[in-house]
Order: sequence, then structure tokens, then C-alpha cells
Amino acid sequence: MSDKTPRDARAVQAEQRAAESEARADKPAEYTGSYPGNLFMVIAPSGAGKSTLVNALLEHDTAIRLSISYTTRPPRPNEKHGREYLFCTKEEFAERRRKGEFLESAEVHGNFYATSRVWIEEQMRNGRDVLLEIDWQGALQVRKQFSNAVGIFILPPSLEVLEDRLRKRGQDEPNVIVRRLLAAGSEIAHAPDFEYVVINESFPTALNELQCIVAATRLRCASQYARHTELFMQLGIHLPQA
Repeated sequence: MSDKTPRDARAVQAEQRAAESEARADKPAEYTGSYPGNLFMVIAPSGAGKSTLVNALLEHDTAIRLSISYTTRPPRPNEKHGREYLFCTKEEFAERRRKGEFLESAEVHGNFYATSRVWIEEQMRNGRDVLLEIDWQGALQVRKQFSNAVGIFILPPSLEVLEDRLRKRGQDEPNVIVRRLLAAGSEIAHAPDFEYVVINESFPTALNELQCIVAATRLRCASQYARHTELFMQLGIHLPQA
């Protein structure tokens, strides 16, 4: 898959988000636990291929909305504000966090990242599935508030392959690569904290497995009930109380 296709998918969603933000008042909504939309969290050590897999998933499944995180790290040459990330200063980040605008926040490799609470709740309330590209710390924070969130951990086939991918992508200085590799071990240790693990050895296979997880989640009884409550009630089907 060319680089152009994934960027186009993100660009389209960035334009949609911009239009939606102009059309709504940015007011928090209380989470009821029964939104018709699903929340997916994709977690991986740097270099495991998380972003490439997510880009391909978005290209094939337009029903999923990608949540764009706030970050204080500088943009890379091919990145655009509002597409890969919402870039901000540390001062702006701290102010938004103080106002309670974030669902979760974390420091990763010396930079801060956070997820917008308001946007995610609005999407799910309107029946849209949302996907988070997130680190394990943030994912566990999200899980405390969205117990039905589905965690998918992407693993490399080996640490040697992980190192090779980091060096070949040419985005980081050698000292940064060393730091990422040192962090990878502790990050990978948290894979058992999540429901699914995808080993990204063969890209087509890994993408297919990711798509299967999404499809299966949409067919869970709770998900179907939230989307088709009237039908379930007509058929006399009631979910057990938690």
C-alpha cells in the first residue's frame, strides 16, 4: 500500500472532524454505559506497525472514526496538525487537562499525549465506532471509564525485527531509537492486560486479524442491543443488569 492512501484516509477524517466541531457546542455528555458505538484501543511499542495497520483499517472500514490525540511533541516532516495529532504547547496541554477536557493523558518518551473526552462520547452516542491509537498507560485509564472498550495489542515478531523497523523508518536519532527499544520490553509486558493480541509478522494477515476483531465486537450482544434496542424489546430480549 502506498503512503498516499493512508494519509488520504486520515485527511478525510480530519476534514469531517473540523466540520463537526463547528456545528456543535463543545459540552461534555455523561456516559451512560450503553452508547451504540464501540470503542477500540490499539496499543503497541514504537515500531510494531500500529499506525500502518490502523491506516489500512480506516481505508477499508469507513464506519470507524479515528480519535486524534493532543500531543506536545514536535510534528514530524510528513505530519499535519489535525490529521495525525493535534499539536500544542505544554502550557496549552496543561490548561486543557486542568479544565478536565481529557479522557486520559500520559507522558511517553518525554512528551505528553491526551485524548479528548467530549469528541469520543459524542461519536459513540451517535452510533459511530471510535478507535484510539494509544499507549498502555492511557488505555488502562480509558478502561476505568469505558469498561466495554476493546484493547488490541500489536506485537512485533521479534525484538530484532522491531529494531530493524525503527532504524529503517528513519524518523528518529540513534539515541532515540535506543530509548524506544529499552522501553519496548516494559511496554510489551502489558500485552496480557488487553483482550486481543495481533502479531504483525505478515501485514495482510495482521490486518485481516484486526478486521476480524472489529467485526466480532460489533456482533457482541451488548453492542447489538445498544444499536437495535427497539427490536430487542419487541422480541422480549432483556440484557442482565451489571
